[in-house]
Amino acid sequence: MTSHLTIVTHPLVQHKLSLMRDKSTPTGEFRRLLHEISQLLAYEVTRDLPMTTRRIETPLCEIDAPVLAGRKPVLVSILRAGNGLLDGVLELIPSARVGFVGLYRDEATLEPVQYYFKVPPGLSERTVIVLDPMLATGNSSVAAIDLLKRAGAKEIRMMCLLAAPEGVERMAKAHPDVPIVTAAVDECLNDHGYIVPGLGDAGDRMFGTK
Repeated sequence: MTSHLTIVTHPLVQHKLSLMRDKSTPTGEFRRLLHEISQLLAYEVTRDLPMTTRRIETPLCEIDAPVLAGRKPVLVSILRAGNGLLDGVLELIPSARVGFVGLYRDEATLEPVQYYFKVPPGLSERTVIVLDPMLATGNSSVAAIDLLKRAGAKEIRMMCLLAAPEGVERMAKAHPDVPIVTAAVDECLNDHGYIVPGLGDAGDRMFGTK
């Protein structure tokens, strides 16, 4: 991927996003919509994965059929909300390896605090797709990608549901080589670091913890 920011404007993506924004949407429905929209976004973030061909035999003849090349991609969920995107993408790429980065945001400083990091081996030879529904301040995403690069990752992409201009700018400065795929870039962040108009706290709405 070459563009730093791709906004997926497909009607199904935008319709499902609007349903998720609605504060009256219940937890179960929110999770289902997030699962569905993750697969639509995954189509875009995996658009140019490397390909090769493999000789196969159809019921009629032999052909050189296109298949994914190289080592299996890695999906990295930024806990906990990233897991809402993870399951849907795994359905599309069941052979993908999975990693987790545990970060929480200090509500006073808005800075990320790391508590967990576990990723598959061989990151330098794999496409790494970072999953987090909200790109708000960008601090957590930047911290997670810092960790992944230190672990050897070279080809990294980020997939999120919503982004704020502040987060996009922060990512562009810190990691200009990491393209972002999102459903929308909203207006701004409020004083508490939440995306406006946004959809609230994705983790709380997904798991019913607020």
